[in-house]
Formats: sequence, C-alpha cells, structure tokens
Amino acid sequence: MEIIKNINRFIDHTNLKPFATKGDIEKLCMEAKEYKFASVCVHPAYVPLAKKTLSGTGVFVGTVIGFPFGMNTTAIKARETADALDMGCDEFDMVINVGALKDGFGDYVCDDISAVVDAAGGRTVKVIIETGLLTDEQKAAATRIACGAGANYVKTCTGISQGVATVEDVLLMKANLSNNAAIKASSGIKTYEAALQLIQAGAARIGTSSGIAIIEGAKGE
Repeated sequence: MEIIKNINRFIDHTNLKPFATKGDIEKLCMEAKEYKFASVCVHPAYVPLAKKTLSGTGVFVGTVIGFPFGMNTTAIKARETADALDMGCDEFDMVINVGALKDGFGDYVCDDISAVVDAAGGRTVKVIIETGLLTDEQKAAATRIACGAGANYVKTCTGISQGVATVEDVLLMKANLSNNAAIKASSGIKTYEAALQLIQAGAARIGTSSGIAIIEGAKGE
C-alpha cells in the first residue's frame, strides 16, 4: 500500500461533540500540536481557547457555521462567521441549506455561501453539502454552486446527519470542481486505509476525530 508520509498535514483534528469540555479542547489542541495536523475544528465558543492553546504552532483553528443542519438564515451565518473571524478563526466549515438545494433554489444556496465567504475576509471557507442526503445530480449541482460562490473547499458531510465520506462521492465532486476549489472528506474516516483511499480519489483535507489512529496506522505500513 502507498504511504503518504505527510498525511498529518491533510487532517483537520476535530471535536464537535455537543458535550465537549474545556479539557477536551485543550487535549485536542495539544494533540494537533504534537502531530502537526493541518488544523483543529471546534465549536465557535471554543475558538478563543483553541487560538490561545495553538499560538505559534502553525496549526490552523477552524470552526463550524450553521452547524449542524444549515437551516440558519443567511444573516445569522454571516454574523456567526464575522464573530469567529474577530476571535481569530482561520477556517470556516459552513453547512448549506440542504432543503433549499433539494427544492431547486440554487440562487439562494449560492447567495448563502457567498455571504459567508464575504464575511470570512479572505480566510478559508469549506462548504458542507451533506452528500448522504443528496442524489448524485444534487451532489454535482451543490459542488458547482459552492465553487461558483467562492468556496475554497467543498466538503462531504457533517457527521451528524446520515452519510459518510465515500470514494465515489469524492470522485463525483472532483469532476465538478472549478475555481481552484478542493475537496474535504469528512465523516466515518477512522483508519489510515480509509483516509488514503479518499486522498487518492482527490481529497485535500480529511475531517476526523480519529487523526491519531490514522497516523499510527500509517506508521504500521
């Protein structure tokens, strides 16, 4: 099996549990520092703590917007983004309004994403399309809309709703990318083998709470 020596730099080390404590987030950050992961992804309330803990480490701090269902108004998503930006957040993982997409309101979905991109002030925006809830046609449309709205990444799943990241979905999304956007695969990625397959299919980031297990799996290859 191929070995990706820098697989740690693909990983967004994540704790989005609704009951995460201060100690949990400090532990997450110290692990990210030790393993030199690309970023941590935490709830907005923990952005200041993560920024303080990771200061000077080169690990980005990411948060979620409109999480987990994407049904906030556009104004709230934009304000949530601006608030996190003010706290020093580097990356923003936003959830689209899946219902609007399924109803065919592509312009609304595009405007919703654009508002977050604008509020992020040039920082990285990853758009979660919830692949587990969509047909292949809708996945392709969502990817094209996100790219057109200025997303830096299109992301598979929140891990809260149904669906996990699959090679098939990454390949489908890759075929519909534009404007230098990339793919983040997230949900259900627990092993080195699973992460490797998704990276080989085209994922540039891996969102997971199993980052350390993935690294240890890579060492065993």
